[in-house]
Amino acid sequence: MSADDERTYARAVPSWMRPGARPVRRAVQLLIGLVLYAASIAMLVDAGLGSMPWDVLTQGIVRRTGLSFGVVTLLTGLVVLACWIPLRQRPGVGTVANIVVISALVDPFLALLDGLPDAMGIRITLATSGIVLNGLATGLYVGARLGPGPRDGLMTGLVRRTGRSVRLVRTSIEVGVVSVGWLLGGTVGFATLAYALAIGPLVHLFLPRLTVQTAVPETVEHVEPVAV
Repeated sequence: MSADDERTYARAVPSWMRPGARPVRRAVQLLIGLVLYAASIAMLVDAGLGSMPWDVLTQGIVRRTGLSFGVVTLLTGLVVLACWIPLRQRPGVGTVANIVVISALVDPFLALLDGLPDAMGIRITLATSGIVLNGLATGLYVGARLGPGPRDGLMTGLVRRTGRSVRLVRTSIEVGVVSVGWLLGGTVGFATLAYALAIGPLVHLFLPRLTVQTAVPETVEHVEPVAV
């Protein structure tokens, strides 16, 4: 293949679909990760002891608008994705799948968990399990290396444009969305803090074990979430 042919091929075929890129393994891992991510969101929301930062905002909007959790998740994901444009971020297939799969599944998972008893022991177990499951789910979908979620892409875009540290930018974003979400009626509690403290170590535990190694160079930016 000539150099011109190679360039044409590179433009026409995404890197994750080329020979040696293990597209089936990565697509399946991405899907499993996003399904588990939606389940972990529902577990924390149903526990009622505090949600993940962006889900506090979602809860607040739900309570003000009457829209379902899944619909608000979809709309906020699209708004965040639109913020990529001035930051010159490029979405991957995993970015789009993140928005679609999670927003489609979170309402069914919430309905499934709605019948659980309201005992405090069950709520604590549900919240704790949801945090651990979220760490595993993040390792799966990020490890598939098919593009960051919309919120992680917003963070890295701001890091690149401002020159500030990842920790500072992410903390600023999440403190902001938690504050607005709480003012709108979202649930902030010990699980919100526990998530912020635990998600970094959990992702660092799972991600190296779940990252798919490929034989071709990647062109999509891959983001490892960082705890607040």
